[in-house]
Amino acid sequence: MALLLLSLLCLSTALATSPSPSPAPSTPTQTDPSSDFIRTSCAATLYPSLCFKSLSPYSDAIQQNPTRLTIVAVSLALSRARSLSAHLGSPSLPFDPSSASALRDCCSVVSDAVDQLRKSESELRKVGSETKREEDDVAWEISNVKTWMSAALTNEDTCVDGFAAAPEGEVKKDVTVRAVKVKKVTSVALSLVNSLADKIVRGH
Repeated sequence: MALLLLSLLCLSTALATSPSPSPAPSTPTQTDPSSDFIRTSCAATLYPSLCFKSLSPYSDAIQQNPTRLTIVAVSLALSRARSLSAHLGSPSLPFDPSSASALRDCCSVVSDAVDQLRKSESELRKVGSETKREEDDVAWEISNVKTWMSAALTNEDTCVDGFAAAPEGEVKKDVTVRAVKVKKVTSVALSLVNSLADKIVRGH
């Protein structure tokens, strides 16, 4: 029964809201100014190679717009977190009693991370809206995004840390590898959020 409830919790989180459609991937060239912009922006993150590899396919949509870049990055982080949440509740994941507690906790914090990433994406789209906005509103919105993104990364860290003390096994290895990948994508998105926030502050 506990395993069933855990599966339902994770799956309900993953399926609760559909992710906003991402721009169609493009095929950037080495001399594409948009790709150069993405590469330069990614250099400020902890994982520049991962950042560029993840975001460069969307160069046509991003162009040289830091807000669009950040929205795509957060959307990708949300998509990866939703996939992880669905995997945690999948019946195909073998049941390992020694990892049950860590898995239950991971499912809970990843569920929270999905919600925080979803709110971040929604708020960022307000920032990127072409509708004229009050400066105080934009500053408040980007502050919210920074808070939620930081919380999402902390929750993903908690999932990984929770398995550190668990006995070695298939579930621990599987979930840890997947969660670390999601954490890195979220870290990239948070770095770009912080860079965008700095630009907005300087612009005001």
